[in-house]
Amino acid sequence: MNILVVGTESELNECRQKFGNAHQITLAAHHRAVPTLLASADVVFDFLLAYAPEEVALYQHSKAIVFVDATTISLLQLGTTLQQQIHFTWFGFCGLPTFVNREGWEVTLYQQRDKDVLARISAALSLSYRIVDDRVGLVMPRIICMIINEAYFTVQEGTATRQDIDLAMKLGTNYPYGPFEWAQLIGVSNVYEVLNAVYTDTHDERYRICPLLKKEYLAAVTS
Repeated sequence: MNILVVGTESELNECRQKFGNAHQITLAAHHRAVPTLLASADVVFDFLLAYAPEEVALYQHSKAIVFVDATTISLLQLGTTLQQQIHFTWFGFCGLPTFVNREGWEVTLYQQRDKDVLARISAALSLSYRIVDDRVGLVMPRIICMIINEAYFTVQEGTATRQDIDLAMKLGTNYPYGPFEWAQLIGVSNVYEVLNAVYTDTHDERYRICPLLKKEYLAAVTS
């Protein structure tokens, strides 16, 4: 299959690791490059649309199947930016670092009738998946980011060190990484943005961002 990745070199590499050499994979580093590459694409993985939702119009008359990183914005929210009926087939997935090259994906639907298309394209890509609700944060990303946030609160309160928390979580829960190790792999900025999106969506205090995490996020984006 011809796969178009709209994103960074890092995201391109994760897709290559996930889908292997059986497919032709091309990178579009920005949406300006999409129109010339879209006609030859069978499937698109767009990691950037959440940051430029107005670009959803690029796919309106596309025959490609489009997977959108819907971790911080739902398909329903993205669809409202077009202000007209959606005429292409698209799905949401988690495009955060470490979430692409894993055994199973969480996928969201825009319309229930697209289940058969999802099954067909996933079989062609050898992609295992489970369907989750079209909500920001999906399931695993919001859980992991919430755990990371709680770990930041614990450090802020002086209860334990980062190293102690990482070790305790790995030994006590058999997690592959501790919360701070996970934060580094995912990226502190990504963790912050997921929590911010989920808190805005739910107003649930569980997702209220720890001031220490916010401080590190602001340092990262201004450096």
